[in-house]
Amino acid sequence: MKRTLQGIIVTASLLTGGLALAQGPGSPSPGQPMKAEKGMGGDFKGFMAPKDEKALLDQLHYANQQEIKLGQLAEKSAMNPEVKSFASMMVKDHTAMDQKLMDHAKGKGLKVADMPKPANDLEKKMMAQDKASMEELQVLKGAAFDSAYMAGQVADHDATLGKVMASKQAMPTMDPQMTAMMQELTQKVPAHREQAWTILGKLDDGMAVGGSGTMGSTGGNMDHGSMGHGSTGGTTAPTTPAPKK
Repeated sequence: MKRTLQGIIVTASLLTGGLALAQGPGSPSPGQPMKAEKGMGGDFKGFMAPKDEKALLDQLHYANQQEIKLGQLAEKSAMNPEVKSFASMMVKDHTAMDQKLMDHAKGKGLKVADMPKPANDLEKKMMAQDKASMEELQVLKGAAFDSAYMAGQVADHDATLGKVMASKQAMPTMDPQMTAMMQELTQKVPAHREQAWTILGKLDDGMAVGGSGTMGSTGGNMDHGSMGHGSTGGTTAPTTPAPKK
C-alpha cells in the first residue's frame, strides 16, 4: 500500500511539532489571517470555536451524539473485530463524556441544543456532510463499511481536536468543571484518533493483499479524509505515523 503523501505530511508535522489538521474551502492561504466570524473567538489551523459557553456545549454535544450514533451503527454493521471493539469504545466514552457535559449544562441552567447553529458556511457544509456520511454508511456492510467508518473516524477526530484547541483560545478562562471536560477531550480525542489511524492502516493492508482496494457505494477509491464532520473536501493529514509495513 502506498502512503507517500501521508508520509510526507507526517514528517512535516513531526519536524514543526505541530498538528496537521484538515482545512476546508474558506480557510485562509498560508500567512493570511482567518476572517473573524461573528460570535467566534478562537481559531486553530482553520477550525473555529465560539466565545459563548452555551454555543460551545451545543457543538460538543453534537459531536458526542454523532460518535455515539456512528458507533452504534458500526457495532451492528462492522465485520472486523477491531472495528467493532473500537465502535463499542466510542459509544462508551462519548456517552460518558456527553453525560458530564449535560450535567454541567443543567447545573448552570443551560439548555443544550441537539443541533447547533452553524457559525458560517463551512460549518454548514460540514454538518451536511455528516448527514450524507451517515446515509452512506447505512448502506455499506462488511469490509467496505469497516474502511469507510474508520476513515471517517480519523477525519472526525481531527475536526473535534481542532475545535477543542480553538475553544481554548476563544475561552481562555473556564470554570473548573468545564476545564476538566476540556482536559479530558484533549487526552481522549488524540488517543481515539491514533487508534482509528492504526486500525485503518491494518484494513488498508488487508485490502491491498486482497486485491482492488476499492470500496464504497460509488465504487471509487476512498479518500481517508472524505467522510465525517472532519471532511471539507481536502486531505486529512495524519498526526501519527502510519503502521510499519
